Amino acid sequence: MNDTDSSPQVKQKLERSPAEWTTFSIALLILAAIVGLIIYKWVTQQNRPPVLSVTPNPEIREVPGQYYVPFSITNTGGETAESVQVIAELSINGEVEESGEQQIDFLASGEKEEGAFVFSRDPREGELNIRVASYKLP
Repeated sequence: MNDTDSSPQVKQKLERSPAEWTTFSIALLILAAIVGLIIYKWVTQQNRPPVLSVTPNPEIREVPGQYYVPFSITNTGGETAESVQVIAELSINGEVEESGEQQIDFLASGEKEEGAFVFSRDPREGELNIRVASYKLP
């Protein structure tokens, strides 16, 4: 076998066309962007505990004998919260007249849930306090 005969064929197979280099470069950039975004999300969100905020809806629905107070709860933290306990207390003249409790199974990062508390007295007659009482980490 002669080295001069096989050498041009080997060189021809090893050389890449400009289209192949362009395609390879674009694929490499896309892969690097995806890996970069995953690392960025992991670094910025990973070790942040849940941050839970509850917001009552000002529109109270009245049905004879009952007052429905809607609320929404949002997790703006990094980790998921489980067994989120939301408590509402209706105080009239400085005394807690009624209270209610909601249990939300889990609330992932960035997730929002909605619910309602039902009272037999009009919440507009007193002070309504809705708060997150507890949660646990998965």
